[in-house]
Amino acid sequence: MAQTSSDVAREGVERVARRAKSAARVLRQCGTAQKNSVLNAIADALEMNTDVIVSANARDLAAGRTAGTSAGLLDRLMLDGERVRSIANAVRNVAALPDPVGNVVRGSTLPNGMSLIEKRVPMGVVGMIYESRPNVTVDAAVLALKSGNAAILRGGRAAAESNKEIVRVIREAIESQGLPADLVASVDEFGREGSVALMRARGLVDLVIPRGGAGLIQTVVREATVPVIETGVGNVHVYVDEAADVAKALPIVMNAKTQRVGVCNAAETLLVHEKIAPSFLPAMLDALSTAGVVLHADAASKAFAPASGNVVDATETDWETEYLALELAVKVVADVDDAIEHILRYTSGHTEAIVSENYSTIRHFVDSMDSAVVAVNASTRFTDGGEFGLGAEIGISTQKLHARGPMGLEALTTTTWILQGDGNVR
Repeated sequence: MAQTSSDVAREGVERVARRAKSAARVLRQCGTAQKNSVLNAIADALEMNTDVIVSANARDLAAGRTAGTSAGLLDRLMLDGERVRSIANAVRNVAALPDPVGNVVRGSTLPNGMSLIEKRVPMGVVGMIYESRPNVTVDAAVLALKSGNAAILRGGRAAAESNKEIVRVIREAIESQGLPADLVASVDEFGREGSVALMRARGLVDLVIPRGGAGLIQTVVREATVPVIETGVGNVHVYVDEAADVAKALPIVMNAKTQRVGVCNAAETLLVHEKIAPSFLPAMLDALSTAGVVLHADAASKAFAPASGNVVDATETDWETEYLALELAVKVVADVDDAIEHILRYTSGHTEAIVSENYSTIRHFVDSMDSAVVAVNASTRFTDGGEFGLGAEIGISTQKLHARGPMGLEALTTTTWILQGDGNVR
């Protein structure tokens, strides 16, 4: 019987995974210095190949414009010389970070005299499925390598040309350091059926991390037989309390919404206490409108919107939406509890922010949240592995098991218990 395309994809992905598993065993024996040499070689190679990478990226951007991709998503996709240099420097920053592998989490001597320690070890083979973010190709590869893992990447059609060149550069840099190129591999050639095969390669792949929109993440969570860390959909809220300092609130909201719109830590809903709304919202909504933000406003907040602004009536769908664009839902709330109730109903569990000078209100808000990150008098844009001192991040986990929030090197390790006896029997 003739093979189906699914069979071809499954067999192809399994071949890649077997080679990755073998390569991971080699990397497991390497010390920190050798892993750092590989990362620095990757950083140098990215910079030396900037023109080739940017040229490939231009083809992806052209295809995206033809397909009608939004400005926010095109920004996520775009690479230029400055961004490639920034990515290379991020790789060097990861090389400079402490290596979590081998760290002792805890240790003790048991009553029978045996010693017991728990230490960090690599996961093994990590699969990454993501959308429109060529920088994630580098982040995933180098974080996996530094933490002792092999990485299998599925980057999606939107960044296909960019990812192809980046993976080639990374593999060549790895080989230049005497390690197997299969420590980093792509399964893009197998398309969506390859994604399914990757998330079902249990026994060959130890962990799959999806990074992208809600549809992608839920598909992986639903379909995978490999363990999954759920990441990143960002229905992010900013609540401006009656005790807010308006001089702080205005730039916080502007930064959270407009500094970079196509990212998961950008604000999507603004909640404003009804007592501060008259003094805060006119200037705030005018500034947002001037910046080109479409305001999805409830009736109370619409009354404060500029007549010349792009203002539409908010619907139930707006409270649930991650826009990833110059759009913002706006609602006036009765008090902090009303804000909390709204957030708990609609949040994706990513990041929430409060702007207030009242300590009791801040404490109540923080204690009531059920999200990975809560910001106090600060922009939601700080929810980022680099900003948190973790180096490049593999993603931002919105789940509650194993890893939560920005995930750096430790999130790509597990632990082994080592029991040392001297002929002890039970």
